[in-house]
Amino acid sequence: MRKIVGALLVLAVIGLGVFYVVTIPSTIPASALTADYKPDLANGATIFTIGGCAACHQTPGQKDRTQLGGGLALGSPFGTFYAPNISSDPQNGIGAWSELDFVNALQRGVGRAGEHLYPALPYTSYQRMKLEDVRDLYAYIKTLPAVATPSRPHDIPFPFSIRRLLGGWKLLFLDQRPFVPDTSKDAVWNRGAYLVEGPGHCAECHSPRNPLGGIKGDERFAGGPDPEGKGWVPNITPHADGLANWKAADIAEFLKTGLTPDFDSAGGSMREVIENTSRLSDDDRLAIATYIASLPPRPGKAPKAK
Repeated sequence: MRKIVGALLVLAVIGLGVFYVVTIPSTIPASALTADYKPDLANGATIFTIGGCAACHQTPGQKDRTQLGGGLALGSPFGTFYAPNISSDPQNGIGAWSELDFVNALQRGVGRAGEHLYPALPYTSYQRMKLEDVRDLYAYIKTLPAVATPSRPHDIPFPFSIRRLLGGWKLLFLDQRPFVPDTSKDAVWNRGAYLVEGPGHCAECHSPRNPLGGIKGDERFAGGPDPEGKGWVPNITPHADGLANWKAADIAEFLKTGLTPDFDSAGGSMREVIENTSRLSDDDRLAIATYIASLPPRPGKAPKAK
């Protein structure tokens, strides 16, 4: 019996050691940030808009989208997350963050202190972004007003409160691959694919998730239960359950005005998305629409109301 217990203890120690090693946060090295880079603030503003940064980080209770004091509650099956202050305030925001700190948060889900960040920050999509776009976004946010509001701690129960477990989650769902253009497609399609899959992070809301909170790859964009328990997020593939009757021009118009081909209007959180997409250029809206219209059709119908 002693030998069995001893062997089990040895295996447990080895297992913990392996777990510790494989869950060490992976970061982008400082050498990736080339010295000849010059920030493009106009592009940073575009990325800020398509990324919906204000929708989550704008201080609740006011309409100034440049006031990024955070505080918005984001419900989930794993607890309640509170969007942090990402203003230029050095104490409560990211004013004291280096560019590398910001890049690693967005693309590797690693905080300034080296901790794993929760994927309420959609870094599984942001990892696809061009490094130059992330740097431009950082430069743009640093031009926005400082807000002194402290970030509110997340309300996450045990065991999800153990951030080290996120290292294992990342092994499953964070592949660290950048967006790669499809050479068989034209520039418009590739621009749309990049915006949708990267900064726009559309799949994060419009896809069902497995019990671990990862997107179900074979049902990507097919809609699913709202993570906050507020109904159903629509299927946006060209399936009969989704946008089968929509043309790319219809999608582009919806992204501009919020009006559907049937003259209905966007509701719920989609209104905030339209607030952002309406600020994009016509070319970017058409690119997004072109890509969405080309998605593989997948079934995914909202359940009937009880």
